[in-house]
Amino acid sequence: MAAVSEFYRDKAVLITGATGFMGKVLVEKLLRSCPQVATLYVLLRPKGQHSVAERRQQLLSAQIFDGLRRSSPSQLEKLVAVPGDIMQPGLGLNSVDRARLEQEVSIVFHSAATVKFDEALKVSVYMNVKGTQSLLHLAKKMPKLEAFIHVSTAYANCDREVIDEMVYPSPADPRKVMDTVEWLDEDVIADMTPRLLGNRPNTYTFTKALAESLIVSEKGNLPVTIVRPSIVTCAWKEPLPGWIDNFNGPTGLIAGSGKGLMRTLLCDEDLVADIVPVDVPINLMITAAWHTAVHRPQEMLVYNCASGSIRPIYWRQVLKYGHNELRRSPLSDVFWYPGGSFTKSPMLHNFWVAVCHFLPAYAIDAVIMLMGKKPM
Repeated sequence: MAAVSEFYRDKAVLITGATGFMGKVLVEKLLRSCPQVATLYVLLRPKGQHSVAERRQQLLSAQIFDGLRRSSPSQLEKLVAVPGDIMQPGLGLNSVDRARLEQEVSIVFHSAATVKFDEALKVSVYMNVKGTQSLLHLAKKMPKLEAFIHVSTAYANCDREVIDEMVYPSPADPRKVMDTVEWLDEDVIADMTPRLLGNRPNTYTFTKALAESLIVSEKGNLPVTIVRPSIVTCAWKEPLPGWIDNFNGPTGLIAGSGKGLMRTLLCDEDLVADIVPVDVPINLMITAAWHTAVHRPQEMLVYNCASGSIRPIYWRQVLKYGHNELRRSPLSDVFWYPGGSFTKSPMLHNFWVAVCHFLPAYAIDAVIMLMGKKPM
């Protein structure tokens, strides 16, 4: 670890997706464990009523930075917000910021992506594919670049039984897909989306596969490495055991069950729930950048960051552990006693949805409406 930390001494790093779950942990880990890093540039866009400066402050106000605030507050000043947008041409950068990034940056971490499974294809392509292309174009103008780490997903190739650490043939030509969504109407794109996806379940896995293929064809001599995490969930050890800031993935299921709202889920409980604590892929990303820069591998490396083949946890265990913890540490404002179960039968699942989800919901809404209040 000393060698890795020393590698980042006096280096400037560019991070996309810094305000996301993984991005926050990456920023905190670099500032804390690589204290000699020179600058962390984070690409941020204004959002709602919040300016770029305000969003930087919101990022640093997260609980995981409390330790740095107490021990090394000066480290937080190394975080520099760069106005930009991954979905805009040229990343939405002005000429001054673009020149500064080109001249100074040595390491790029590209973790920005839309992770909504049901995202519209056009938005998903712009964010996950076109954004990656724009960042590659910027990286090619960085004379100091030593490593470009692209965060993909273990499910980019979920149509395969076995997924090796390699980039597979693309489900479609990334450039043609980008051109298509550029000029077609939204309604036409929505109609053709199922045919484009083929046997992939959603636009997320489809566009992540396109992005990997695009990297292979456009990276040139760039020192690129791909990291593929599986289902990323709360922290194991760092920055705080159990820390999480969203309800994505298994967290949402446990929260829904804990409130008594979720009673059934269409799921095979004998399958592996391939969850990975967020600090595992973050540590991998940081060390992968070091390895890429120091060893300069001849071929582009791909890392599958998954737990299932090493230390598997099955969905039935998630159900059991979840129920036990929810009874030991119950949530507030519970609608129904925590419980529920998995079923592999779509017919049985639909029955329990009607009985345990819809009927109670309508009953509660009816009572609320009789009280003259707005239904939930």
